Amino acid sequence: MRQTRREGVLPKVKRSGWTTRRWQGLIVAVCCATILQAGAARAATTPVRVLETGSTLLYPLFNIWVPDYMKTHPGVQITTQGTGSGTGIAQASSGIAQIGASDAYMSSAQLKRSPGILNIPLAISSQMVNYNLPGFNHKHLKLSGPVIAGIYSGKIRYWDDAALKSMNPDMKLPHKAIIPVHRSDGSGDTFIFTQFLAFSTPSWANGTGYGTSVSWPPVEGEIGGVGNPGMISALKGSPYSLAYVGISYKKAIEADGLGEAMLQNRDGHFVLANAKTVGAAVLATAAKTPKDERISLIFAPGAESYPIINYEYAIVNKKQPSPEMAKALRELLAWSIHPDGGSAQKYMDAVGFVPLPAPIRSLSAEQIALIK
Repeated sequence: MRQTRREGVLPKVKRSGWTTRRWQGLIVAVCCATILQAGAARAATTPVRVLETGSTLLYPLFNIWVPDYMKTHPGVQITTQGTGSGTGIAQASSGIAQIGASDAYMSSAQLKRSPGILNIPLAISSQMVNYNLPGFNHKHLKLSGPVIAGIYSGKIRYWDDAALKSMNPDMKLPHKAIIPVHRSDGSGDTFIFTQFLAFSTPSWANGTGYGTSVSWPPVEGEIGGVGNPGMISALKGSPYSLAYVGISYKKAIEADGLGEAMLQNRDGHFVLANAKTVGAAVLATAAKTPKDERISLIFAPGAESYPIINYEYAIVNKKQPSPEMAKALRELLAWSIHPDGGSAQKYMDAVGFVPLPAPIRSLSAEQIALIK
């Protein structure tokens, strides 16, 4: 009896070598596509890793910025290191770090060696001159640039020197040797401190000069410290010492019971670092900021101007290795200077900084846009 095809039943297909190879090829193609899709998905979720290193003065600000920023930008992983401005500049220039934080702008000679590097101000900071003078740490000793230069050059050796007594007639200063403390690492703090000495004291300008590292005149008992924390540690452990410390460490200075000097400004007035005096200095100098934003704000004119203020710089290469990194840096830096972002008063107040004035913020935004 002849068999008939039942409705709905497909005829058997004769298997052949060609059919087997076809199915094998199809399976391989599907597997490859799946692997590629999985790899793309992993790439899409892999965070962009940004290394910020450099200024110990800017380090506390980055440390409060970064956790808040990464909460709203999960695709970026930021690591911060307080290594000193000199290291920050070097590592950003070499490509080791994506952001080199610096209190100092790069010199023309440095830029010639590292073309394509941007110096982008993020905020405005100031620097204190502090001391450990037993019995007087609760008072604001008055000091001038020439007197401080005399101490760091070894020409003024004792706290009761006539130059100090004439500025502080109401204080019975002790006949104790002054111990100058300076940075032993490449430092933007040293850059702005020695600029203040050079701009206020011709003999210092013609001798030691200024820079992130200088050849300090030999003074008996002098101490070198690494970073702002090292300066505070040396100051705290050495009675009758004097040091320069970034304003972002003011709370640490106060907690350790150390003194803060009133500094004589260009107009001859003695002032402390605060929002009013730093703001006055900004108004007197910021308008002169060039397009590349490399400028000194030290020793500004004005009765209320604080004499040691500066831009805090992000040193960044405008040519990045990938579009993803370039985008991550543009967004992070744009956020850092925005009034609703990193320049919000809560961040500035936490470290004693002042936000960029609107015209300077625009200049920084123009530089940020160059990062590709």
